[in-house]
Amino acid sequence: MKVTDHIKNANGKTLFSFEVIPPKKGKNIQDLYNNIDPLMEFKPPFIDVTTSREEYVYIDRGNGLLDKRITRMRPGTVGICASIMHKYNVDAIPHLLCGGFTKEETEYVLVDCHYLGLDNVMALRGDSMKEEAYFKPCEGGHAYASELVAQIAKLNRGKYLHDDVVVESNSDFCIGVAGYPEKHMEAPSLITDLKRLKAKVDAGADYVVTQMFFDNSKYFEFVNKAREIGIDVPIIPGIKPIAVKRHLQLLPQVFKIDLPQDLIDAVEACKDNKAVRQVGIEFAIQQSKELLDFGVPVLHYYSMGKSDNIKLLPKHCFKYSITFVV
Repeated sequence: MKVTDHIKNANGKTLFSFEVIPPKKGKNIQDLYNNIDPLMEFKPPFIDVTTSREEYVYIDRGNGLLDKRITRMRPGTVGICASIMHKYNVDAIPHLLCGGFTKEETEYVLVDCHYLGLDNVMALRGDSMKEEAYFKPCEGGHAYASELVAQIAKLNRGKYLHDDVVVESNSDFCIGVAGYPEKHMEAPSLITDLKRLKAKVDAGADYVVTQMFFDNSKYFEFVNKAREIGIDVPIIPGIKPIAVKRHLQLLPQVFKIDLPQDLIDAVEACKDNKAVRQVGIEFAIQQSKELLDFGVPVLHYYSMGKSDNIKLLPKHCFKYSITFVV
């Protein structure tokens, strides 16, 4: 079922969903199941599965020579989505990237998704490679998420890149895209970034999931300004509870976000990461309750491969007002 249909069928009640990371290459998928299992009691209608772009590794050929090879640390996103759907009977959403994929490779992935009965995809530009100061599309790939969205939307209409295909049944993907309450790190302003989000919606995006944030007022402002410029699709907040003291430096550095001073003070006062974890849980619970009062369609949690703290959040919110829908 499409994400937008899940939201519609909830009749104004807030849903619960989360995002998982594929195991690293060589790991067993059981590690992933072990983190999903504790969250299934809350009956999430959908689960996002991230993907990774290529990385460079260097193979020593001897005599001081190195071969530069491309690898992917966390492959298998589409297969994992199919496995999740089969094991848990829940919709799984693969993330698709511009970075590291040609348009043809993207089409092949979309065809696989259609074969497997995946109803939703998340269209993202992706980050630059570690060796690059700025994002560079690969040869034959998309430079912007709006272009990726347009390709998916065309495929939904039966339009393939090159082949003249007699289509028996078109794909009908529900397309999600990313939004940034504190603006994308490369955008000169929030308004400029919102215009880029509007371009993605105009190209065919059906809903938005935000970057993690810790100040709800920034999400509220983001939604209000998005509505003002004509973005009328659901805007789902993304939430991540702080778990270790290092997150005070890591999260702002990686995601270019601000942390509220009261949260910073509380974390800095903790004697160990066990105390930090509890502070993160309590802050995320309060954040979630305020978002529920605002009437968000879904509370979407970033698990980062761990579910032990995530599972405590809906337990408290469930008593508050949240409704879980299969």
